[in-house]
Amino acid sequence: MPEIDIINEPCSEGVAIVIFGVTGDLALRKLMPALYENAKNSRLPSPFYILGFARRPWSHEKMRDVLRQGVLDYSGDKEIDSEILELLLDNAYYIESTFEDEDGYHRLDQALHQLGVQNTLFYLSTPPGLYSTIVENIGKSQLESCQEGWRRIVVEKPFGRDLESARTLDKQLHSVFNEDQIYRMDHYLGKETVQNILAFRFGNGIFEPLWNRKYIDHIQITMAENEGVGTRAGYYDQAGVIRDVFQNHLLQLMALTAMEAPAVFSAKAVRDEKVKVLKSIADFRGQSALENTIRAQYVSGTIDGKRVPSYRDEPNVAPDSITETYLAARLFINNWRWAGVPFYLRSGKRLPHRVTEIAIQYTQVPLALFGQRNLAGDAPNVMVLRIQPDEGITLYLGAKSPGSVMQIEPVKMRFSYAEAFSGDPPEAYERLLLDSLLGDATLFTRSDEVEEAWRLTDGIISAWATQGLGNLPVYEAGTQGPQSAEDFIRKDGRQWRRI
Repeated sequence: MPEIDIINEPCSEGVAIVIFGVTGDLALRKLMPALYENAKNSRLPSPFYILGFARRPWSHEKMRDVLRQGVLDYSGDKEIDSEILELLLDNAYYIESTFEDEDGYHRLDQALHQLGVQNTLFYLSTPPGLYSTIVENIGKSQLESCQEGWRRIVVEKPFGRDLESARTLDKQLHSVFNEDQIYRMDHYLGKETVQNILAFRFGNGIFEPLWNRKYIDHIQITMAENEGVGTRAGYYDQAGVIRDVFQNHLLQLMALTAMEAPAVFSAKAVRDEKVKVLKSIADFRGQSALENTIRAQYVSGTIDGKRVPSYRDEPNVAPDSITETYLAARLFINNWRWAGVPFYLRSGKRLPHRVTEIAIQYTQVPLALFGQRNLAGDAPNVMVLRIQPDEGITLYLGAKSPGSVMQIEPVKMRFSYAEAFSGDPPEAYERLLLDSLLGDATLFTRSDEVEEAWRLTDGIISAWATQGLGNLPVYEAGTQGPQSAEDFIRKDGRQWRRI
C-alpha cells in the first residue's frame, strides 16, 4: 500500500491515539464519542491525531464517515457541535493492514513521523487473541521507543482467562513496554460513583470511623443485568460470569470499598492499598470454594412482559452448555478492619433489572427500646452506593412515623448525581481515555492486581470442575436468581436486597 497521504505540517508536540481495530463496535460506541466529548470540553492536547489501523479496505474519508456516525448514534441525547467534530475528524487517518503484516506497522511509523508526533497512545480495541500479535509487531517496528515524548498502550479486558494465561500476556507486554507504559482498562473504574467511593469515605469525617467490623454487619456488591448474552455469546460461553464480571468488576469494587486510606492520592499508593485487600482474601480452593459460592444458568422466562429464551437457546450458545450466567460468592478479608465481616458478591444475566450497587449494611442497635414493631426491619441502616443506573448514594434510616404511637418506619436520604450536578455524570471512557493521555494510572489495574484476582478466581473454577457437569442449578429469566442463592445467604441469617 502506498505511503499515507498526509498534508499537515509536522509538529514537534503532536499527540496521537492509534486505535487497532478501529472498525469494531468499541471504537464506534465508546472510544469516538469519548474523544469527541473531551474535545468539546477542550481537554485534548493540541494538535491531536487519530490513526485507525484495521483490515477493511477503507479510505481516510470512509473511516471519518463511520466515526462521525458513531458520535451521532452513540452520544445519547447530547447536542453535537459539528464544527468541533469536524476539526477532530480532520486529523483522523486510516491505515489498512492485517495485524500480522509487519509492513503495516512500518507505514504506521512513517505516518507518525510525517505528522511529527512525539507522544503516542496505542489502544488495543481488538479481540484478546490478537493482543500478542499486535504487541510483538509494535516491538519489531520499534514503535514503542522514542527519544522524546512518551509511548503508552491501553489493553482492554479480559487480561487472560486464568492465572497462567494472564502471566503469559503480562510477559508479552513487558517484553515491549515497561509497566508504567501499560494501562489495563476496566471501564467500571471510570464511573463517577466508583471514583466517589474514595471521596465519600476519605473526604467525610462522619463515615470513615464507622467503616469497619465494629459497625458494619455485612456488605453486598451486586451487578445485575436484565439482558442476555446478545452478540457476545461466542466469548461469553467460554468465559461465564466468573471470568466476565467476577474476576475484574466485582473484585475491583470490593477492593475500593475495603481498602485502607492511601498515604497520598497517587496511582501507586491507591493501587498498593487495593492489592493489600486482594492479598488478604483467603484462597478459595476445594471445599471452601464450593461452600462459599453458588452458580446457576438461566432458563426461559418473562422480562418486561416479554418471553425470552433460555441461555442454551441463545444464538451461538452450545445446546449442552454448562456455562454459569449467575454467581454469588461470600468472601472474608483477613485484616483488622474487616475480620469476620462477610462480603457477598453476586452477578447475573436475565435478572429483573439492570443494577450495579454496593450496599453497606450496618449492625442493628443492641436493644429494641420501642415496644411497637420496627417496620424498618431488623437492621434498618443501609448505605447504598448506586453505580448504575441513577448514579447516587442513598442512606436508609429508621424514623418515627407521625402520631401518638412510637412506631419506627423506614425512610431514606438520597443524593443524586443528576440532580446535584445538573446532568448525568460523564461516561467512563471519557475519564479513562483522558487519564491515559495524561499519564494518570490511578484508575487502571496493575499487573499484581490482575494476578491476585486470578489467584482467587482460579481456585473457584478448579473447585467447580470437581463437581461434574450435571448439577448446574437453573433460574427462570426475570426472577431474582436461583433458590440456592437465597438459601446460601439465609443460612447466615441475612437476605439479598431485591433487584
